[in-house]
Amino acid sequence: MKKLDSQTLAAQLAQRPGWRFDADRGGLITREFVFADFTEAFGFMTQVALLAEKRNHHPEWSNIYNRVTITLTTHDVKGLSSKDMALARLIDQVFSRFQSTPVLSCEGRDDVATPD
Repeated sequence: MKKLDSQTLAAQLAQRPGWRFDADRGGLITREFVFADFTEAFGFMTQVALLAEKRNHHPEWSNIYNRVTITLTTHDVKGLSSKDMALARLIDQVFSRFQSTPVLSCEGRDDVATPD
C-alpha cells in the first residue's frame, strides 16, 4: 500500500463530492453527514463500523446528536491511500440509503407525547 499521488488523488476526489481534502498529517479527507435524528445517525455509524472492521481500515469520527463527521487517512503511509477512497465510496453508499428514508415526524399529533 502506498500514498496516493496528487494526480490520482485529484481524480478520485472529483468522484467523491462532499469530501473535503486537508493537507494536514500528510493528507486526509473529511465529510459531515446530517440525519433526521440521533437514532438514524447511530444506525449509520453502526453500518460504517461493520464495513470498516471487515476491511481493517477504521475512520476517525465524532457524533453530535444527528451529525456524524468522518475523517479518513492512512497512518501507515502518512496520507491518503486507495483504502481511504474505497471506504469513502462505501460510506457514501451507506449514506445514500438513509437519504431515501422518509423522516418521521410527530409534530401536530395529539396521540404522541413530545418533550417541552
